[in-house]
Amino acid sequence: MAISPSQLPEREGWSTKLGVILAVAGSAVGLGNFLRFPGVAAQNGGGAFMVPYFVAFLLLGIPICWSEWIMGRYGGRRSGLSSCPGILGYLCRGGVMRYFGALGLFIPVVIYMYYVYIESWCLAYAWFTVSGQLGRAEVNFAEFFNQYTGLGSGGGEYFGSVVAAFLFFLVTFFINFALIYRGLSKGIEKFCIWAMPVLVLCALFIVARVLTLGAPNPALPDQNVNNGLGFMWNPKWGALADADVWLAACGQIFFSLSIGFGIIMTYASYLKKKDDVVLSGLTASTMNEFCEVCLGGLIVLPAAFIFLGMAGTAEAAKSTFGLGFVTMPHIFALMPLGRIFGFLFYTLLFLAGVTSSLSMLQPAIAFLEEGFNLGRRASVTFLALITFMGSCALIFSHGSDVLGTMDNYASNLGIPLLALAQVVIFVFVIGVDRGVREGRLGADMRLPRWFPFVITYVSPLFLCGILGSWFYQNFLSPSRVEEELSVLELNTILGMLGLLALFFVLVHLAWPRMRQRAMLYARQNPEEAQE
Repeated sequence: MAISPSQLPEREGWSTKLGVILAVAGSAVGLGNFLRFPGVAAQNGGGAFMVPYFVAFLLLGIPICWSEWIMGRYGGRRSGLSSCPGILGYLCRGGVMRYFGALGLFIPVVIYMYYVYIESWCLAYAWFTVSGQLGRAEVNFAEFFNQYTGLGSGGGEYFGSVVAAFLFFLVTFFINFALIYRGLSKGIEKFCIWAMPVLVLCALFIVARVLTLGAPNPALPDQNVNNGLGFMWNPKWGALADADVWLAACGQIFFSLSIGFGIIMTYASYLKKKDDVVLSGLTASTMNEFCEVCLGGLIVLPAAFIFLGMAGTAEAAKSTFGLGFVTMPHIFALMPLGRIFGFLFYTLLFLAGVTSSLSMLQPAIAFLEEGFNLGRRASVTFLALITFMGSCALIFSHGSDVLGTMDNYASNLGIPLLALAQVVIFVFVIGVDRGVREGRLGADMRLPRWFPFVITYVSPLFLCGILGSWFYQNFLSPSRVEEELSVLELNTILGMLGLLALFFVLVHLAWPRMRQRAMLYARQNPEEAQE
């Protein structure tokens, strides 16, 4: 069915330059900055991890981030499309690459299903801390967490079921969709403009408290703040020869900056031809690194070292959520004024989680709007139903198999796979020279001279290394070969494959309309469509 000019709605857009920077930074600044980064750093030797981490930031994070900003604006301003299937399909003139764009819908939707549940834990722990339930040193924090999330046996001392977890999830889910429903500028942008500064202020208060702890246990004078900082910052040059440390650093940078989600591409698609993308992309990435290293790292790692020592910190970091929901409550219970600082910590975690989760559904919303002419209300309602069912399946599964499986395939496999496809399109379809010229339009700073070489050769090599490591760990490593999938893991994989198949079908059905939409938009906006 042909689209008439009257059926082409006005595109959403950003109100301010600060708004788009904070929104992109907010999508990157999330639970991974304050929970995942300290854990990965502790597992890989603290200071031994930081040199590969910063190298990966320069050679993997920033170049791919710039390429996504450039691709998003280039495809968006020329086609009027904002979804990953729309932009990739337009750039590749249809073809199979539009189906790769379905990953840009599938990945953030699946991650949202479990991310919003973890986000609700932060809201719950803020309440439990300020109410005093977590403020006593005699609390068994591991058992408290297991019973709250349903990982422990029912009928325990603290929680008999997951009812409390489900109630906090409902509150968190409602807050997210109330903001998502309001739209790009009135909902996501406005929330990020005030939430990001509040988040940073909360973190700075806690950092100041951690850095003034000194050596709280006279019997263990070596467990002090100076040695805690040394654990994080003293480099161990021998670790540069350890491939596992490099892979861990690359993986952390990759997942921290929200690259490979399709989110940055969607956000950048709403920019105009003369809107800067180079400095904006660098600013958003740098803000994320500040929150991750200077705030998340300085809160968790020195505090854990002071109260647990080096061995205890490394042991606590082995658990996915051990540092955040078992170790940190214990530390706040021992810390003077710990109830106040614990409340601030979980409040900042909740705000960081919301700024990230708000962005995750925007690619799918844009796809439904431009591919099926659905309004925002209908698109948001459709996604709310899908994500609510997925989250409920996770909550009432009473085990970590579902969460771990969803994260392993959507995050650890899907994100680098989509990022590799995006880099290939940037290098071989758009072309590096054209991409650099596009980046210069409206630029407040130039792309560095090393960018073409790095995005063409170095970044793809890193991505292939991450993917190769994933396939080895999941299919070829001796421990995995001997391990059988549980029923929950198998059902979760089948459910995700079903959802991915649904998105493939939707992309196939939507493409004719999206192609017509792009042609009509180019005729109505010839200045934006020009090189």
